[in-house]
Amino acid sequence: MIKERISILGCGWLGVPLGKYLAGKGHLVSGSVASAEGFRVLEANGIKPFRIILTEHSVEAEDLSFFDADVLIISVPPRRTEGVGEIYPAQIEQIVPLIKSHQVRKVIFISSTSVYPENKKVATEDSFLEPNKASGKALISAESLSIRCPEFKTTVIRFGGLIGADRNPARFLQKSGRPVSNVPVNLIHLDDCIGIISGVISGEIWGEVLNACCPQHPSKKEFYGKAAELENLPLPLFSDEDGEYKIVDSSKLIRLLNYSFKFDSPLDYLNSLAINS
Repeated sequence: MIKERISILGCGWLGVPLGKYLAGKGHLVSGSVASAEGFRVLEANGIKPFRIILTEHSVEAEDLSFFDADVLIISVPPRRTEGVGEIYPAQIEQIVPLIKSHQVRKVIFISSTSVYPENKKVATEDSFLEPNKASGKALISAESLSIRCPEFKTTVIRFGGLIGADRNPARFLQKSGRPVSNVPVNLIHLDDCIGIISGVISGEIWGEVLNACCPQHPSKKEFYGKAAELENLPLPLFSDEDGEYKIVDSSKLIRLLNYSFKFDSPLDYLNSLAINS
């Protein structure tokens, strides 16, 4: 792997372990946080820290050398707030001039499978985009802002629901208390997220849109029932009524990256927890 300068805009649940992994590979990794309190975490993981605040009107930064990078990874999800459909694309739009002026040539935009509608069909990268939620619509607009710029090449990675690390899947469905439709899940483990991003960089897979989910899609009852059992939590309530869903196809990613998932099924992850407990 060629050693590159990699900047991660948004070092949270995914960005920190990703930065640690890439730094361990010998890359020069910079990461952004919104407050100075996060500096110690980044430094402890081999990541050079920068304080950057992204708004719909500006990029507030004390040191713009963060953008002196060979690869920029944008890992800033849309917030659950009123007006997200306008706010989030405006935030991403503030970054584009900096990418151009600092002559960043390669960008990875972390998106979500929420851009696809729940239409009981298989979703590929060529599927019609008609999201059910405002955050999905915001992501579509933000993706296009980066993709359409000829000055740099963007690869969009649409991740499914994130599991692993400190995210306890058993508690995902405990909060609502309402019956849940027993439909297929579209999930991906943190380790595979990191492996896929690293594979895009090492394989020079640029100018692509990639779905990234476990190839297997067990039902919610199978997955969350098993998760609750492992944590000795009450089983979630499931409805027999026909619910809305989609099945996200990641075959393009597997082919282009020659990628083998660490967890082909979310159930493989739960089984690994059972073995190690």
